[in-house]
Amino acid sequence: MINIAINRKSSGMIQSFTISGHAFFAERGNDIVCAGVSAVSVGAINAVHTLTGITPEIEQNEDGFLRCVIPVNLPEETNEKIQLLLEGMVVSLQTIEEQYGQHIKMTFKKQEVE
Repeated sequence: MINIAINRKSSGMIQSFTISGHAFFAERGNDIVCAGVSAVSVGAINAVHTLTGITPEIEQNEDGFLRCVIPVNLPEETNEKIQLLLEGMVVSLQTIEEQYGQHIKMTFKKQEVE
């Protein structure tokens, strides 16, 4: 199963997300759930970088692990753009989860103190 954790600040803004695991929907190379999650998450990271000039902290490996952390203390306008892009990613991932819930699970965590 693909596990996705969306980590929010107490204000509700997305600070980071982590994706791990494998969908096991189909054979490697034919797994549309894995491909969809990868396309949406990497596309969101690329959009953040291209459209805002901000490079998030990225950690990934070939075992299906991806972690993205948004830098702190960004200008408000930049942060608003980043949040919109990341919220769009969340909606897309939730849509995949609705269709393929036995292969993907999303959780949301809220930081108590900023």
